[in-house]
Amino acid sequence: MDITHAARDLRVCDAEREPVIERLQEAYAEGRLDHGEFDLRVHLAMTARTRGDLAAVTRDLGPVPSAQAHAGPVAGTDRMLGAAAHAVAVPTLFIGPLVLMLTRGKRSEYVRRQAAEAVNFQVTLLLVTIVTFGIGGVLYAVAWILSVIAAVFALAGDSFRYPWILRLID
Repeated sequence: MDITHAARDLRVCDAEREPVIERLQEAYAEGRLDHGEFDLRVHLAMTARTRGDLAAVTRDLGPVPSAQAHAGPVAGTDRMLGAAAHAVAVPTLFIGPLVLMLTRGKRSEYVRRQAAEAVNFQVTLLLVTIVTFGIGGVLYAVAWILSVIAAVFALAGDSFRYPWILRLID
């Protein structure tokens, strides 16, 4: 019995479907898929039963290009600015990271990614606070902790992705 054939026949769970759907969203944003094909492939991913079925959904899209792999090590100034994008969000909400993204993000993709992540996080928190009529403001205590963690990651030259946020800017 062929081992690769047996692995393709294993049933998939939701945790295995999520990265495939994220890849489809990225391909749609890149313009590789039109809206109809995107909807069809998301449906196929959601109803896939085996790993083989799931792999067929993204087979022709290729791997996700990694900006960090091609960029090499992150410069010290970029790491400081990436950390500043997360730290300045605490007192200024999304305004500080947005200014950093628009000014320094043109020179450094790393700074732009970190600032965009901070903007997305702060906009999500602001929307939750507005929708819950201020009750969501309690989340800002958690936001400060996550901003410090993200700043530490940025200082180390690593990328940090906030969980459960709207990614309006990519």
